Parts: sequence; C-alpha cells; structure tokens
Amino acid sequence: MEATYRALCANGFASLTMRDIADEAGKSTSLLHYHYDTKRNLLVSFLAHLLAGFEEKFEETEGESPDDRLRSLVERLLPDDDGEEYARFGRALMELRMRAPHEEAYREQLQTNMRTLRDRFADVIREGVEAGVFREVDPDRTARLLLYSLDGARSFHVTLGDDDAPAETAAALDEFVLSSLLVDGDAERDAE
Repeated sequence: MEATYRALCANGFASLTMRDIADEAGKSTSLLHYHYDTKRNLLVSFLAHLLAGFEEKFEETEGESPDDRLRSLVERLLPDDDGEEYARFGRALMELRMRAPHEEAYREQLQTNMRTLRDRFADVIREGVEAGVFREVDPDRTARLLLYSLDGARSFHVTLGDDDAPAETAAALDEFVLSSLLVDGDAERDAE
C-alpha cells in the first residue's frame, strides 16, 4: 500500500502502471498480479486501506469531548502543509475519482469511504447533541456540510494551487459551524 501511494505521487493516476507500483515495492509485477489481478483491484484495495487508516485515527479520539473529536476530524481531513507530495497525491486521487462514473469498482469503494466519513462525523455530532455539548442540529446534514466543505478545500488546493483554501476553510468552519454548534454555556466557556 505504501508503494502504491509513492507510485501515485510519482506518476499520477492516468499513467500509473502495475510496473510502477512493483518497482516502488521492490517486487515483481507478476507477484502484484497474483495478489490483485488488475490495477483496478489494487487501487480499490488501496482506497480501502486509506479508509482503514482514517478509522484508526478516529478510534484514537475516543474518550475526547465531542467538540475536540469533531475538530480533530476536520483537522485530519485538511492538509497540514502545502507540500508538493500532498498536492501530487491529491491530484492522483482526483483523477481516480473522475474515473468513478465509468468504473463501478472505484465508485463503490469511494462511496463506501465517503459514507463512512460522513457517518463518523454524524456520530460525533449526534453524541455531542445527546450530551448537551452541541445544540439541536441534524447530525447527518451537518456532517455533509462539513465533508463537502473539506472536500472543496482540498480540491481547490490540489487542482488550482489555492494554498489558502485549507486554512481559510478551517477558519470559516470554526467560525460559522463548529463554534455555532456549541450550546451557549460551552461557547462562553470556550471564549474564556
């Protein structure tokens, strides 16, 4: 999976070959084909691997307050730097996503990934509402707003070179969404 990441960064999606991945892994192409049969199957497994990594990070936030967990999720989905490697990888993923309307396997795994992310966001929001930390909101709708905003920020960053998009989106989400979720007492405590 690490070799697939490196090969995507180096080659992008459109020109990526099993040979590129095999070279990065220091393995034979035939070994990759034995385990994955096709590049499509390998990339679907890679997308599932990305989701598993997110799930691990999500589990690490258990025990934190809903507010801290939600902020951690937002932070996790935005780049923490504007490095070229992140941009190359982001562009490769965008290329892969553009194939999703034509490749059912990509579409299904990407849908699973996004549905899982949305569910995790909604779970944290629901937990915050139930605990009285967040005001009454529709958790699913709020989760969609957050994810669509984060996805747009990443897209503008990696495709158009808008280096301010991640930080500006994070600041706007904090000001207009995350802070407004807090019930009045917690908002006052947060300001102190």
